[in-house]
Amino acid sequence: MNKITLTSDEGENIELYIVEQTTLGGVNYYLATEEESGDSDAWILKDESGKEDEEALFTIVEDETELAAVAGVFSELLEDTDIV
Repeated sequence: MNKITLTSDEGENIELYIVEQTTLGGVNYYLATEEESGDSDAWILKDESGKEDEEALFTIVEDETELAAVAGVFSELLEDTDIV
């Protein structure tokens, strides 16, 4: 499982594991968790990087409609996992 390190707006490093990736409408989304296995909090990250960006720019998906659509895709991809 791939691990990424994000830097919060406050400068804090946060390590997350990428569980799954999908693309909708040309936008890449990632399902990320704090723990490599077992129950854990999870976030859906949206890749908002530009082609010239040296580092990836991820934001947490907060829009209810977008979140429901992407969570539905991840639910189908990970049939044995509950995404709430």
